Order: sequence, then C-alpha cells, then structure tokens
Amino acid sequence: MKIRKSLSLAILLPFVLISGAHASAIKQTKGDFEDKFRQLEEVLPTPNAYRNAAGEPGERYWQQKVDYKIKVSLDEEKRRLSASQKVTYQNNSPYKLKYLWVQLDQNIFKEDSIANRANNFAGIGRRGPMTKAGDKETPAKLSLGELRRQQFMADNELGYEISEITDSRGKNLDFTVVGTQMRIDLPQPLKSGKKVKFNIDFAFNIVEEDAVSARSGYEHFPKDPREGGNDIFLLAQWFPRLHAYTDYEAWTNKEFLGRGEFTLEFGDYEVEIDVPADHIVSATGVLTNPKSVLTSTQRKRLEKAKTAKRPVFVITEEEALENEKAGTTKRKTWKFKAENVRDFAWGSSRKFMWDAKGYKQGGDDMPHVMAMSFYPKEGGDLWKKYSTESVIHTMEVYSRFSFDYPYPTAQSVNGPVGGMEYPMITFNGPRTELQDDGTRTYSQAEKRFLIGVIIHEIGHIYFPMIVNSDERQWTWMDEGLNSFLDGVAGREWDPTIPWGVEPRDIVGYMKSEQQVPIMTQSDSVLRLGPNAYTKPAAALNILREVILGRELFDFAFQEYSERWKFKRPTPSDFFRTMEEASGVDLDWFWRGWFYSTDHVDISIDKVYKLRLDTHNPDIDFARLRDIENDKPSSLFVERNKAEGKKLWIDQNPDITDFYDTNDRFTVTNKERNKYQKFLKDLKPWERKTLERAVAEDNNYYVLEFSNLGGLVMPIILELSYADGTKESQYIPAEIWRRTPKHVRKLIVTDKSKTLVDVTVDPGWETADVDVENNHYPRRIIPSRVEAYKAKKRSGKVHRDIMQDIKTELKKDEDDKEKQDKGN
Repeated sequence: MKIRKSLSLAILLPFVLISGAHASAIKQTKGDFEDKFRQLEEVLPTPNAYRNAAGEPGERYWQQKVDYKIKVSLDEEKRRLSASQKVTYQNNSPYKLKYLWVQLDQNIFKEDSIANRANNFAGIGRRGPMTKAGDKETPAKLSLGELRRQQFMADNELGYEISEITDSRGKNLDFTVVGTQMRIDLPQPLKSGKKVKFNIDFAFNIVEEDAVSARSGYEHFPKDPREGGNDIFLLAQWFPRLHAYTDYEAWTNKEFLGRGEFTLEFGDYEVEIDVPADHIVSATGVLTNPKSVLTSTQRKRLEKAKTAKRPVFVITEEEALENEKAGTTKRKTWKFKAENVRDFAWGSSRKFMWDAKGYKQGGDDMPHVMAMSFYPKEGGDLWKKYSTESVIHTMEVYSRFSFDYPYPTAQSVNGPVGGMEYPMITFNGPRTELQDDGTRTYSQAEKRFLIGVIIHEIGHIYFPMIVNSDERQWTWMDEGLNSFLDGVAGREWDPTIPWGVEPRDIVGYMKSEQQVPIMTQSDSVLRLGPNAYTKPAAALNILREVILGRELFDFAFQEYSERWKFKRPTPSDFFRTMEEASGVDLDWFWRGWFYSTDHVDISIDKVYKLRLDTHNPDIDFARLRDIENDKPSSLFVERNKAEGKKLWIDQNPDITDFYDTNDRFTVTNKERNKYQKFLKDLKPWERKTLERAVAEDNNYYVLEFSNLGGLVMPIILELSYADGTKESQYIPAEIWRRTPKHVRKLIVTDKSKTLVDVTVDPGWETADVDVENNHYPRRIIPSRVEAYKAKKRSGKVHRDIMQDIKTELKKDEDDKEKQDKGN
C-alpha cells in the first residue's frame, strides 16, 4: 500500500509551512463555529456557601436528620402489613418549615395514581410487563403479564391506609394526600435547629411482585410435592418516609411514577418486626435480640462465622426445609437497630437458609463487617458458593476506590425482586432450576447474573445509600457511577464475563435515534438502561483509561467519594471535584458526554507524505524528478509500446539537441548561486536548524481527520511501518478546540520509518461508532454471507385448511387423566 504523496514541505524561515493546494488552513465559515470547549460555568449552578466552586460541601452546608421508631406486624395469611411509627424530624436548615412532605410510594399501586393513569400502552416509563403498541401494519399486542397485572390490581385494595397522624401529645395533625405524597401541616412553623415529633399509624396490602413487577412484594411458592409451599416477603418502600429537604431544591417532592427512585434523609432507626415464629428475618441494621429469635446453636454458628474462611450456615438447609413443612400460630419479634442510614428494608420467610462470613477490612470506622446471605433451597449451590463471597469481593474493590464500608452488615437476600438496594441489605433474583431427577442446576448466564447483580446492588450501598445522590432527578449519579465500579469489580472477579461497561458496549445506543442526554430526568428517559447505566459507565471508563489515566482519575474519584460520604451531592459537585482534584479541564468532556446526544465518529480521511524542501537544487530537483517518474504513464503510450510502435526520435537518432539529454529538472549554476546566497542570508541558528533537518532527512506525514459524530475525543493512533514495527500515539482532545469538525496533525518519523498504515482507536477505547473509517488506507470490510432457505409464506390464507382440518384434537393431559379416572 502506498501512502499518498502530493505535498512538499517548504522552508520559509523562520517559519516552516506546508505548501501545495491542500496545505491551506482549514476554513471556518461565519456562523459555523461551535465551541466544544465552552466552559460549563454558565450551565452549572453558581457556587455558594452550601456548595463551593471546588465541588466540596461549603462552610454552611446542612442537611436534615430524621429518626424512626417503628413497630410492624406481618399478617402472612392476608399478606398485609400494619405498623405504627414515631418520627423525630430535626430541622438543620436555616429556614422555617410550615409543613413536612412525606413519600407514600405504595400509593403508586392505586388505580387512580398518576403512574397508572399516565402509563403508555407500550409500557414506557415503568417497571413491569411490556406490551407492543403496534403501528399501521402491525396490530397492538397485550401481554399475558400485563393482563395478570391488571387483574391483580383490580382484585386487591392497594395503597396506604393512613389511620391516624398525631403529634407527640396524641393530638391529630392535619394532612393532605397528593398521589404518592402527603403533606403534614404543623401547628406552628418548625424553626431552624428545632425538632418535631409525630406518629403515623398505617397499613397496606402487600403486592405480589411477580404479578405487578415492583421493587418489593411477596412471592408465592405453590404447594408442589417437590417444591413445598410458603412465601418470601421482601419489604421496601414500605413505610411513610420523609421527603428530602435540600439547599438546591427545597422539598424534593416529585410524584413517584415508578422509574425514578428517591432521595432521603439520614437518621437512626429502631424497628421491631413481628412475624410468624418460624420465619427468618433479614433487615437493615444489627439484630439486637438474637437470644429471643435464634437458638443457642444458631448464635454459636453466627459467632463462628466471624472468623471463618468460608461462609458458615447460621440457618442450615435442613432447618429451612423443616420450617417449610408446616406453619405455626406462634409469633416472634425481631428487633433491629441501624445508625446513620437513609432507609430501612427487610425480608422474611420460613424458606430462608442463612449463611455468613466475616470480612476483616481493618481501618478505624468498621474493622469487621458481617457479610450474609438469605435464600431458599431454590438458590441451591449457586447461592451457597457465590452470594456471600460476591458481597465481600464488592466491599474489597469499592472500598479501594472510595472509603471503608461503614456499616456492620452487608446482606444479599434472594426473592422475587431481580435486583434492588437499601442500606446494608440487597434483593437479588437468580436461582437454580429443579430437574426431573431432583437435582438443581443453573446456566452459565444465571451464574453470571447472580455474581453481577450482587456486585451491583452491594455497590449501591456506597452509591447512593452513603454518597446520597438524588436518584429521581439524576439517575446516572448512582446507576452510572455504580455501573462503572461494578465493572471494575466484575472484571477483577472474571474478565471473561461480559460486564457491559466497555466503550464498545455503548456504540449502538450512541448512534441510535432514541438517545437523550444523560442529564435527562429519570422519568423522561426513553431507554433507561443504556442512558443511566451503560453510557455514563463507559464515559467514566474512557475518562479513567484514556483521558486522565488511572492515577489522576482514582485520586479525584476517591476525593469525591470521601467529600460526599453521608452527604448529598449534585452533578455539579461531581464535575467540579473531578476537575479540581485531577487538575484537568474536563468541561468539554461533561458537555459532550452528559449534556448532548453527540456520538464519537472520528474518520481519518487522508495521509500526506511530505519531503523537506532543502533549497539545494542538486537535492530538490532530483527529488522532483523522482516524483514525476513515479506517476503512472499514459495509457495511450503504454498501448503503443505493447503494439511495438517506434517513436520518431528513436527512428531518427541523428537529429538531437541539448534537450534530448537534459530535462526541466537539470540543475544550472544559476540555481546553485541562488542557493549559496540563500545560505549566506541565513542567521546562524537558522542555518544550523536547516543543516540538521537536511542531514536527518526525516519523513513528514500530515494526517487529516474529520469529526463526523460531533463528540470531541482524544485521537488514539496506531502507526504501522514498512519494517513491520508499530507505534502508538495519543493526540489530546484539545486538538479540536479551534476546528471541531476537521483537524490535521503532523507526524514526524525517522527516514528509516516509512508509514504504510494508520488506525484510529485500534483498541476500541473511545466508543467510536464506525470503526471502518478508522483505517487508512481503507480496509476491506470483514463480513459474511449466509445461505438461507426461503420461509414458507404465513397468514391465514396460506394455510392448507383442507389438510389441517383432519388433524386430531389433542386433549389436555390433566383432562385426560381425570377422564381415565372417571372410566
């Protein structure tokens, strides 16, 4: 392959210029300029005493504190919760509060909720079974899952039943329910620095998670001889919780629509959970009455687990199976205490076995953490081998990037929820499959899913359960940051598992028509997965591996984590901290990746090989002759030669003159004298520079690039040479600062290094959506052709009804069995 040779490098001292038709400066037409490096300060909120310009909590930063004391009872038969809670609200803001706003997330299941009434037929915007909207040619389709959801909600009275709200003296407080929220009016304004105490008595019917696809609920196990019966209860977003009151938004009282989650205040919890006596309970916090709910043997096992090399069963499989056999009318109350958490969740079932292992992380905050897993027999070896170990692996990796895990427990609970996180407890879904021979097996996909979802959900205890971002407003701040870190932890577990956080994993979404900016509010995002998880995770991977490097990125990310531990950051705090701590201007990166829908598509269009004009005619004229001789000769002339036609000058050799032995590249003394004068007029440093350049006789290559996707990025190059060697070069994104659509770059090589091939982003590190225009010269695009058999035409008119009508009717096996018994 030949690199295009059409330009020469002219010396016009004291400046070196590229000469030739293609060497003019890249033109920027009026009104065409777009500043991709425009600073974000005009977009970000103005720094203040609460949040400073460095991205730190300001000198007057504040946040509220809310403590809860709750007594809750689970009615297993009715699948219903009833509870009373005492709330202490501490107003640390500088403002008076005339009322308090409370979240009533269970009200989303009411028939008249905004979420239900505004639901798009295709299911866009909420968790749950999907339907197909159809178009002019394809009819709409209603899934059986959606029908099941509608039927469950029609058959059950759902949402909160608020029986009473009173102050600390027992006097009724006025309250107004607004969808999934409630305003409690205070008798007198709550002054800054003061507390208010009040009580709420409430109840609700628990949803069947499999039917409605929620973040909590129950799962029923049919009474099959092989499977047993009973339920698993996972309770989250189960009690009326105070909305956050913030310096940047005041009350964060946005309606719960099902997708955007929540942000809450930190506080201390004391929770008493009354359940059937054969149930095992997992919950946020520390169990404070183990003697009342565990046997002495079970307590000894729990103690042994603290120093065990592998998980120890606190509740064995045999004990769990025994619990499943029959229910009981007796009750037990499990008591838990949790300090400085922003939420509380729990799980309860007689099906649970329970294993535990201590994690010695050292440090001053929490040197010893208990990692624990709760799961039914359906979890099988998959959970026994990998759940608790995945919990510990997550803490080991995340603590390295942020801070030591600050809580005494970290739990993984199996149930109907595919994956959700709360302080100290996570819900995770994958299980084994029961086979006909009674064994349990699992697919490679289920193994990957279990490890991945546990890493992800335990990771969420760091972000956003500790670094307390607002998930309803900026979903990427917890899902994106956490997906980035779970990708780190996952690849340190097993890099062969596709973790979905590499830049190459986001290419399809980046060029799709359904993309919206990452900064879009959660409930307005079209495709939540790629927008909130994959794209920001891929962006942070690029920021770490390509732009900042690991050392700068890791330092800045840890600084952000430590600054906002147990506090409430906003996107501006993250952006400013990453810049301030790394010392690198990243406004162009945040603007492109987080505020736009541009994508990466950098094309290498041309490569010019330049030679140095030495001004010495004995050198330059010979080079010009070589260039001329390298040009293809005329097709006409070549065919005449092939036909043996003789030239006139060859037939008449006696008629010649000077120009038959000299051409336009012949050097005369006139050119030599001009060259000597040129040298004489040079300053000493100029002559020294020229003589060195002539002696070195380097190769000068000009590479021309186009930014077709609009998103400016560094240009990563792999240069291949004629001698078989390769070289990598990194061109910072700042090359696009003045000409964001087209740039040229000069590459200088030793005269022995002849460039034959150039590849942009050879390792697919920048999420470039078109890798085929990354090659110069262009390569043949690898693909394949597949032979296929034409499909039989479908549709009712194409059926062979004459034959099909002869088909024997197959009876349902159950009906056939009943008929046989009747005979």
